[in-house]
Amino acid sequence: MPTILSHAAVPLALGLGLGAQRIPTRLLVAGVVASILPDLDVLAFRFHIAYDDALGHRGASHSLVFALCLALVVAAVAKHVNASRATAFWFVAVCTASHGVLDMFTNGGLGAALGWPFSEARVFAPWQVIEVSPLSLRRVFSAKGWAVLQSELLWVWMPASAVCAGLWCVRRQMRSIRHA
Repeated sequence: MPTILSHAAVPLALGLGLGAQRIPTRLLVAGVVASILPDLDVLAFRFHIAYDDALGHRGASHSLVFALCLALVVAAVAKHVNASRATAFWFVAVCTASHGVLDMFTNGGLGAALGWPFSEARVFAPWQVIEVSPLSLRRVFSAKGWAVLQSELLWVWMPASAVCAGLWCVRRQMRSIRHA
C-alpha cells in the first residue's frame, strides 16, 4: 500500500483543482478521510483475521462496493459537508475507490479485492511501480520508508499535481470564457 499520506493525494488533487465552489472544504476533508479509511482493515490483524480473508487487509474495504456504500452514507448527510447529494456521492466514491486502485500499483502484498463481494480475487495493475509501504509505523521511518516516499513522490504526487494543475487551468479558462 502507499502510505496513508499518499492516499490523500487523489482527493487533494481533485478538490483543489476543481476549487472550493465545486468541492467545499468540508467535502474535501471527507474525501481525504474516505481515501484513507479502507486501511482501517489492518485492525483485522489484531483479531487474527488472515491477510487473504475477505475481511483482511486489502479485502472488502478496498472494493468498489465499499466505495459506493461509503459514498451513499456521505450523500445522505451531504448538507453537513456543504455539497449537493450528487457531488458528495461522486467525490467520496472516487476518493474511496482511489485507495484500492493505488494499492494495485504497489509491488507487494496480495493485490486489492476491487470486485468484492462478486469476487474475492486480489488484483494488481499491469505495472507495479509504487514501492509497497511497511505496515509498521516504525518501519515507515526507516531506509525502506524513505524509498517508499521517493516512489510515491514520483508515481502518486507528481501525477496528482499534474491533474490538480490541469483542472485549475480548465477552471480558470472556463471562468475567463464566461466573463468575456
